[in-house]
Amino acid sequence: MTVRIDLHTHSTASDGTLRPAELVRAAAEAGLDVVAITDHDTTDGWAPALDALPTGLRLVRGAELSCRWNGERPAVPLHLLAYLFDPTHPELVAELTRVRAARLDRGERTVDLLRADGIDVDWWEIRTLAGGGTVGRPHIAQALIRAGLVATTTEAFGPDWLGERYRLPKEDIDVFRAVRLVRAAGGVAVFAHPRASRRGRIVPDTLIAELAGAGLVGLEADHEDHSPAERAHVRALAADLGLLVTGSSDFHGSHKTVQLGAFTTSIEAYEGIVAACSGVTEVASG
Repeated sequence: MTVRIDLHTHSTASDGTLRPAELVRAAAEAGLDVVAITDHDTTDGWAPALDALPTGLRLVRGAELSCRWNGERPAVPLHLLAYLFDPTHPELVAELTRVRAARLDRGERTVDLLRADGIDVDWWEIRTLAGGGTVGRPHIAQALIRAGLVATTTEAFGPDWLGERYRLPKEDIDVFRAVRLVRAAGGVAVFAHPRASRRGRIVPDTLIAELAGAGLVGLEADHEDHSPAERAHVRALAADLGLLVTGSSDFHGSHKTVQLGAFTTSIEAYEGIVAACSGVTEVASG
């Protein structure tokens, strides 16, 4: 029997369109056996997801951490998937709180830039429609869609809009500090979509080797933003470094076209992640 495992999804706690309870129900309906909730820089979706967990579905509690590598100028943004960490770890909580505040500030400043150019988007409407979740560029993209200025989120993330012209930097976590904090909180760190060149700049393999030495556990290879060649490269690199390989949908609901379970993780890699965890947060079963 094949076990279907998706270790990268988002709810309305950050920039997805399904509430946490809806997300776990949708995961069960999609035929998943294991799903991870990995909202951006927050654990707010954990409790409602747990309360609604369908029978037979396992929930891996996690977060996608907004990080940066300072080895180039400007710094390169990247994401770490953190799994099964203690959500009360003081230093990690402080960093996530700081990043969320910076993300909120960046969102408001982005809207100010748009409005200065005569583009009619409203910051308070964007915050309201985010429903209390961590505000990100997808929420502003939805405002541009509602205004009839772009047709899709992909177009909104293009160079004429939020991809370049109206893109502002934010205060992310140094990636080495992030790996150390996840480890200190008993969790497991996996590099999200490390070779996704269509998203922008990527980091060199030498950095990933250094991160492996600092405690990185895995690389996300199977992802919609990786070409077949990029997936093969990530798998080969993981084999060289002795890292686990994961696959995930990076599901955001209607913000993206990819569906739950579009890419999955092997049972061996999943068990490796659980075994590498030393935190208090265990996998929950419905």
